[in-house]
Amino acid sequence: MTKSYRPIVPLRMAKELNIALASAEPKIICKAIGKALGDFNIAEVARQTGLQRPSIYRAFKSNTQLPNFSTVLAVLSAMDLQLQVKPKRERSTAA
Repeated sequence: MTKSYRPIVPLRMAKELNIALASAEPKIICKAIGKALGDFNIAEVARQTGLQRPSIYRAFKSNTQLPNFSTVLAVLSAMDLQLQVKPKRERSTAA
């Protein structure tokens, strides 16, 4: 039996991951990435990243060990997402 995947909605997925990123809690961020990975074929993500499927599952489904940053970036890239940095809030410029 072949698993069927939900249609991927990039804006919704990005919104959910941005909420997790705003928490600044690594475990919450990894859990959100793991949840988003449920919409993807992990074998394809593994092929694109060069990582092993079990490593991907462990990295984002486990609460014991956090993945390294290169793993996070590779998986996000395979999901057609990217990280972007912006200020937390606007600072007034002193003249």
